[in-house]
Amino acid sequence: MNPHGVRIELNQLCRHHKKGASLLKVLQDVTLTIEPGEMVAVVGASGSGKSTLMHLLGLLDRPTSGTILLDGESVDSLSNRVRARLRNLRIGYVFQSHQLLPDHTALQNVAIPVRLSGSSQGIATTRAGALLDAVGLSARTDHLPGEMSGGEQQRVALARALVMGPGLILADEPTGNLDPTTAGGVFELMLQLNKSLGSTLIVVTHSMDLAARFPRVLTLHHGSVSETS
Repeated sequence: MNPHGVRIELNQLCRHHKKGASLLKVLQDVTLTIEPGEMVAVVGASGSGKSTLMHLLGLLDRPTSGTILLDGESVDSLSNRVRARLRNLRIGYVFQSHQLLPDHTALQNVAIPVRLSGSSQGIATTRAGALLDAVGLSARTDHLPGEMSGGEQQRVALARALVMGPGLILADEPTGNLDPTTAGGVFELMLQLNKSLGSTLIVVTHSMDLAARFPRVLTLHHGSVSETS
């Protein structure tokens, strides 16, 4: 894969779930291309399929039909082990609930992906420290999540997502639990850091104001994607 932003191609992507005797079509024939380094916001009503799309892009789920190509390589038939390795090395994920380990310090949380990649503790600590400094939390390295504000915890989660220098960054309602001022700050930080990395960035948000900061906006409606000009 490219060392920088990942190119994404979705071809007739579908994700269906069985709900009793009926079939719930969460995503239906989604076809689109996102170029390397693009910054894209995804909006849509609750239940429109936004999180399902992100789980598929993040290799946390598999499509019912259709294909996902990352840098021209189909990832749908890869083994779970290969997909997990690809997630670790090339994809950074920021969730709405930061999902930090409560008994790990900020530094330890950010270092986890580096350790999972097989790097030494020393390298992991150095890289984690550099990312915490980049998000303005160098004074919080030894603090546990419970000792930090919501905005600080989400910045730790952002640092963890970026620490491997991923080619694809996915953020699913990353500021949904934050007040508007804090949310705006975290969003701005995410955009600034991504510009320096050159990664492909896809962010799900319910806020049209935040989505307006992106050069490209996709709208999900009843499982289908449309472009918002």
